[in-house]
Amino acid sequence: MKPFAFERTQILPISLETAWDFFSNPANLVKITSPDMDFRITSPAQSGIYAGQIITYTVRPLFLVAVNWITEITHVEQPNFFVDEQRFGPYRFWHHQHRFREVEEGVEMHDLVHYLLLHDQLAGLVNRIFVAPRLRRIFDFRSAALTKLFPS
Repeated sequence: MKPFAFERTQILPISLETAWDFFSNPANLVKITSPDMDFRITSPAQSGIYAGQIITYTVRPLFLVAVNWITEITHVEQPNFFVDEQRFGPYRFWHHQHRFREVEEGVEMHDLVHYLLLHDQLAGLVNRIFVAPRLRRIFDFRSAALTKLFPS
């Protein structure tokens, strides 16, 4: 089955260095994740990210069921991009690229997520009804939170 894809781009009025410092610190995920997801990092605090880093979380992605999520940072090219991949969690496959580039207004942040759901037969329906709308809401919240954190 072909993976689903989700993309989002946002321009923030900050420097590339500020963007990298913020987004490469896993602790900042809590600041830009909706409280209804009850997102908690369960791995020890670490400063910065590096290829091979494992980060563990608990999260409530759909309904009220808490899920353990383990991701690995697989690629890092400071300050331009990093990739996190799910090793264990609610998806069959999760590959999330975070890209940053300087633009006239500050930094363009681009997210590209490829994902597969657990059940192929129902994946299209489940994605259309639950997962894709939920991802849009998650990234909408994140966009609003970033606008408040980094106002023009």
